[in-house]
Amino acid sequence: MPEVFAPAKINLSLRVLRRREDGFHEIDTIMAPLSLADRLLLEPMPGCGIRFSCDDPTIPAGDDNLAVRAVTAFREATGWSEGVRVRLEKRIPHGAGLGGGSSDAAAVLCALNAHIGNALPESRLREIAAGLGSDVPFFLLHGPGRCRGRGEILEPAPPLPALRVLLVKLPFGVPTAWAYRQWAASKEIPGVDYGPQKFSWGGMVNDLERPVFEKYIVLAALRQWLRVQPESDGTLLSGSGSTVFALLRREVCGETLADRVKSQFGAHCWTCLTRLRHESPASSDEISD
Repeated sequence: MPEVFAPAKINLSLRVLRRREDGFHEIDTIMAPLSLADRLLLEPMPGCGIRFSCDDPTIPAGDDNLAVRAVTAFREATGWSEGVRVRLEKRIPHGAGLGGGSSDAAAVLCALNAHIGNALPESRLREIAAGLGSDVPFFLLHGPGRCRGRGEILEPAPPLPALRVLLVKLPFGVPTAWAYRQWAASKEIPGVDYGPQKFSWGGMVNDLERPVFEKYIVLAALRQWLRVQPESDGTLLSGSGSTVFALLRREVCGETLADRVKSQFGAHCWTCLTRLRHESPASSDEISD
C-alpha cells in the first residue's frame, strides 16, 4: 500500500440555508484544497485487525477516529478483510475548520480502493464517504468543489487562481455542531463586516461567522485586523473555525505578515503559509510553525 497525502481545505464561501428535518443543515459552499496536508502510511499486517497510530497524542486513536471508521466502512462495503496498520503524521490541526479528519478518511478510502484494483466506482466511494461525514465526499474530488445538501451533493467548481494563503489558528477549537445549532438565533456584532467580498473568480462569505464571532470575539478581531493588512486581499473564517485565513496579494512576503500576527495576537498562534491546489498533493509542502 502506498503512502498518501490528505490535503486541508478552506471554505471560500459558506451559506447556511435552513435546518433540515434530519437535524443537519442545508448548505451551499465552495471549498478548495490546500497544499498543507497530513501524511498517511497504510501497511498490511497479519490477521484482520486495524491498528492506528498518530504522532499527535491529542488525536483519538479508537474506533471513533475517522480514518479507522473509513477502514471499517470500506470493509463492510467490499468484504475485504486484510489486516491494516494506519500511521498518521498530523500536519493539519484539528478543531480548525480545515477538514483534516475528513480528508484523512477520504485518503484512506482511496488508498484501500486502489489496493484492491479500484473495485468500487467513484459513485460508491462517495456514498461511503457521505456516511462518514458531511465534508468527506469533497476530498474525493481532488480539486475545488461546490457542495450542497448537507455536503454530499458535489460538483467541480471553476478553476481558481494559484493564490498563496496564510492560515491563522488561535489555541482553541470551535465545535462544528455547536456553531450550526447557534446559527439561527445568532446576531451580528456591531462594527464587524460580514458582507460578501467580491473577486474576479467569485465571492467570499461565511454565514457561520455570525454565531462563532458572537461567542469568540477574538476571532472577529483577528479577521478584521487581517483584512486591513497590506499583504491581504481578503479574509474569512474557514468553516466553523477556529482558523481564519487571508488570501495574499501577489508578490508579497507572507512570512512578514505571519510574524506580525504573532506580535499582535501572541506567540501561541499557529500559522501556516500554503496555497490553493487544483489536484491532490504528491507531497506535503507546507511552511508552518
